[in-house]
Amino acid sequence: MDRGDPLVVGRVIGDIVDPFVRRVPLRVVYASREVSNGCELRSTAVAEQPRVEVGGPDMRTFYTLVMVDPDAPSPSDPNLREYLHWLVTDIPATTGASFGTEVVCYESPRPVLGIHRLVFLLYQQLGRETVYPPGWRQNFCTRDFAELYNLGPPVAAVYFNCQREAGTGGRRM
Repeated sequence: MDRGDPLVVGRVIGDIVDPFVRRVPLRVVYASREVSNGCELRSTAVAEQPRVEVGGPDMRTFYTLVMVDPDAPSPSDPNLREYLHWLVTDIPATTGASFGTEVVCYESPRPVLGIHRLVFLLYQQLGRETVYPPGWRQNFCTRDFAELYNLGPPVAAVYFNCQREAGTGGRRM
């Protein structure tokens, strides 16, 4: 990993995962907007679950997709780090998340304070039905989760930045 890598610059590598080598194509699209590392999407643009396409060698290989917010509830005090927004297992290679098993349903990001990083991580499974849902969303730890299920390092990752819509909401007392 070089210092110019957007996953290093965005502190995805370091805060969430250790350095890894991308081995599989991963494409995440909200409506008609493809996610690229560090792009900015407003919360209204990510309200609906995205379309996720994965590459891989053949349909006998299965993947787990994890979507987390390492900046919850705010980047200056991420005491809920990481917040699990979505978890899909048993995604066959060369297909997409819709062909997998959604074990933690998609929860759209709604940041209240600051700019949050929303990270998609793709892991290769050892086999089908070998990954199970955690009991909670907040204080999820991607590293521990990957270790528990022997997933190894991610095979792909992409992230975007998200903040609340300007002019909506107000100060919370």
